[in-house]
Amino acid sequence: MSVQAFLSEISHTDPTALGRKDFQTDQEIRWCPGCGDYAILAQVHKTLPELGIPRENFVFVSGIGCSSRFPYYTNTFGMHSIHGRAPTIATGVKVLRPDLSVWVVTGDGDALSIGGNHFIHAMRRNVDLKILMFNNRIYGLTKGQYSPTSEQGKKTKSSPLGSVDYPFNPISLALSAEATFVARGIDVDAKGLGAVLERAAKHKGTAFVEIYQNCNIFNDGAFDYLTDRKLKAEAELRLEHGKPLRFGLNGEKGIALDAQMNPMVVDVAAHGEDKLLVHNEENAALGFFLSRLVAPEFPTPVGVFRSVTKPTFDGMMEAQLEQARSKSKGGGVQRLLDAGETWTVE
Repeated sequence: MSVQAFLSEISHTDPTALGRKDFQTDQEIRWCPGCGDYAILAQVHKTLPELGIPRENFVFVSGIGCSSRFPYYTNTFGMHSIHGRAPTIATGVKVLRPDLSVWVVTGDGDALSIGGNHFIHAMRRNVDLKILMFNNRIYGLTKGQYSPTSEQGKKTKSSPLGSVDYPFNPISLALSAEATFVARGIDVDAKGLGAVLERAAKHKGTAFVEIYQNCNIFNDGAFDYLTDRKLKAEAELRLEHGKPLRFGLNGEKGIALDAQMNPMVVDVAAHGEDKLLVHNEENAALGFFLSRLVAPEFPTPVGVFRSVTKPTFDGMMEAQLEQARSKSKGGGVQRLLDAGETWTVE
């Protein structure tokens, strides 16, 4: 659809009347049958109309990879950009148009390999972006090489004897870069992922969401322990602000600290619920601590690790521009250019 046709279609649309189908495009979706990306796309399309934002005020920017086809399949403005550079382009969009809801869609390879610096600095600056990182622990588009999040020992086409790399922990990285909203969801967990996406969309500042996504062609079953109904209750730690960290089929297990301040799994009835750790989204240290709980020794935390409010990069930049405009006394840059060969900048 052309820009003119798109603008004509939406110019008189009430954003509160939008539905999921309004965000779907006529493009053929070219992901492998059974790919987890389908579930994520469906959940995003369900979430967007619930935000009450006009379609023309959404922008989706992607890099390179399977996940980066997202802008073609979402009926908003968007850009399929450069490998690893989506956060940079999205930052430019947000700074120029702070009124827009700007989303970055990326993968574990795109964001954490070639795009590593762009990724961490967007979070350090607290640019008001929503960054969705699809993590399938493999390079899917290039046919199955190990990625920055592949587990050590992973045998792939590029590591036939097993990867010797230590993998990134994306949540720990985001928290260390001071992202103001950090969360984890699972592709097929519609309810949980939907709740995380809605909160991320409404957050003012960098909202990073890691989404565990199954690549059924090159890394099938990587997250079965979190999606299999028989295993999920014992393997997942659902994070809820202000509530004790409990898990298990009936919440019979919990997370506590031992005498050396190390995490341990305890029986709630024997240990006491009052001795369990209580989740606090405003506690950065606790969020990082939880990000280090790794399977199979511990259950995998899912939900919001951190949510705090602080001034955004784009907001502070706009404030500086307004200050500069007020000091220009009506002439601005053009007045300086026309003033002669020298001038004084106040």
